[in-house]
Amino acid sequence: MRLLPLTPDGRTPVRALTIAGTDSGGGAGIQADSRTMAMLGVHACVAVAAVTVQNSVGVSGFHEIPPEVVADQVRVVVSDIGIGAAKTGMLASTAIIEAVADVCLELGIGRDGHIPLVVDPVAASMHGDPLLHAEALDALRHTLIPCATLITPNLDEVRLLTGIDVVDDRTARKAAEALHGLGPRWAIVKGGHLRSSTSSTDLLYDGETFVELSAPRIDTGNDHGGGDTLAAATACALAHGYTVPEAVEFGKEWTTRCLAASYDLGAGHGPVSPLWRLHSDDRGK
Repeated sequence: MRLLPLTPDGRTPVRALTIAGTDSGGGAGIQADSRTMAMLGVHACVAVAAVTVQNSVGVSGFHEIPPEVVADQVRVVVSDIGIGAAKTGMLASTAIIEAVADVCLELGIGRDGHIPLVVDPVAASMHGDPLLHAEALDALRHTLIPCATLITPNLDEVRLLTGIDVVDDRTARKAAEALHGLGPRWAIVKGGHLRSSTSSTDLLYDGETFVELSAPRIDTGNDHGGGDTLAAATACALAHGYTVPEAVEFGKEWTTRCLAASYDLGAGHGPVSPLWRLHSDDRGK
């Protein structure tokens, strides 16, 4: 695959910000975001929204960071360091979602600003453990998602947000239209969790045009952090000035390579791995 350009040593690289929760097992969340950003040569800034208690088997609890502290992390990073793009992950509560939406609007982050915003509307872990209070879904729908340049829900999150169960191309298109109707500039319906398909086809939609992006399905149960990795890689490409379709295409190809390099970890699901980049050349071979 063609990788993002690396900044020469001693020069300031492109910067991106992740606003999300931690993963104590290191497979998803801010850890996955930062790992992908680093492997793509992007300086990762972070705003911690929640601290989870989790491992490869599941999430046993989480602690929310005060909303004003989450917003202040974003504010100080953007005002001093500057970023080319931002992404969100686990935001846990209505108050945090509202604080993030407000600070993004203040700083020009999002669909109507100068800094692209990728919203990964994390509602539950891959094991089904809740990572978002139920009442916060409305805040996602009506407060944060309308601010997004792009939203990247998995199929479970699509169902929670729209009530549509994606089972084929027709329902995927219906879901993409419903997601776009919530206000983002672009919406993607990811096919990675549609296990009945022999390929992984994502559907990108901007209110007028559908763009299909397909990749071979990787036969692995080690896909922890796949959604975070896709959103983070896409944000990195946006920070480099890619268009949304170009950035999503890059993010999907990156994630496919990370799925192919995934490894066992603990007793549950292992993580997708961007560490393959360490033994590849600059073209990703």
